[in-house]
Amino acid sequence: MGDSELEKSRARYGLLAVVISNLAIAGVAIFGVWRLGGDKSVIVGVLTAAFTAVSSMTTAYLGIKAVSNTAKSIALGDGAARQQPAAPAAPPAQRTP
Repeated sequence: MGDSELEKSRARYGLLAVVISNLAIAGVAIFGVWRLGGDKSVIVGVLTAAFTAVSSMTTAYLGIKAVSNTAKSIALGDGAARQQPAAPAAPPAQRTP
């Protein structure tokens, strides 16, 4: 298995883990809201906690993936190709009559 296949597998299984975790959090939140039976302040607390957990987990995964991709591209030398070209040193001289 090559490096690209390994990276694809890591990305797939990492994303799968995040999706399954988010679904589990949503399921527990739905079950909790159903069992609370109408206490609105507690329901708001449960839903807020579930939303915070889902957004934190998703953001952490995407952040770690972005840093990993950036570090890999720098290590492979792709960073030099992305540098901006240098600006001209001096403006062209103006002609006088």
